[in-house]
Amino acid sequence: MKIIYVLLFSLLVPIPDNIKAQSTDIDLNVLVGQWKIDMSPQDKTDGNFAMMNITKIEGYTFKGEFYREGVKIRNAQINSQLGVIYGALVSGDNSGIYNTSFYYKDGMLHGTTHSVNKNFLAVWTATKSY
Repeated sequence: MKIIYVLLFSLLVPIPDNIKAQSTDIDLNVLVGQWKIDMSPQDKTDGNFAMMNITKIEGYTFKGEFYREGVKIRNAQINSQLGVIYGALVSGDNSGIYNTSFYYKDGMLHGTTHSVNKNFLAVWTATKSY
């Protein structure tokens, strides 16, 4: 019975507007452009690179391609409520579905890409190549 009360309480308590609010002081368009993704940033000697091309920001979502040309970004979201730009997207091809998240700091993207089917989590960084 206590569990039911806790569930009801959590559903009935509204989320304060200041928690839902996005920062309006941040220019989300810094994300637009071509990004060179270093898929193994810990190894400076390899050439394991991918790409992300963000073509358009629409409110708190974006469009483009991820990993290689032709792989469309789906279900993209942006969150800036902590004063930092965070992004998330879904991409996929014949090899599976990929869940990616990143944040923007000092002109770079720092991110992770997770594949359930391939059992891996890649950590990456990206620099803008315009």
